[in-house]
Amino acid sequence: MKMRNLIRIAVLFFAFLVVTPTVSLAASPSPVPVSTPMSDEARIAMMVQRLETIKAMDKTEMSRLEKKALRKEVKEIRKEMKAVKGGVYLSIGAIIIIILLLILIL
Repeated sequence: MKMRNLIRIAVLFFAFLVVTPTVSLAASPSPVPVSTPMSDEARIAMMVQRLETIKAMDKTEMSRLEKKALRKEVKEIRKEMKAVKGGVYLSIGAIIIIILLLILIL
């Protein structure tokens, strides 16, 4: 009986940890720039074109610093492309709650 109560208290505790930051963020509205899908697609097309341009460059005559700058630019472009495409992200608190719920159900 004590174990069940301990598990329930732990689930409630983790639920509060997950919900509290979300509520505090919702209390302070911040302006979010709205982007249309067309602008995202155009931006991705520009980034892909820039990556192809960099790939086609003759890098043998470049200095180390220029090559390093190109590598950095390619990394930033790829990171930005990942961010534009989006995805599903789960916080650690949400993962813990899901695991606990699965344990309780099964």
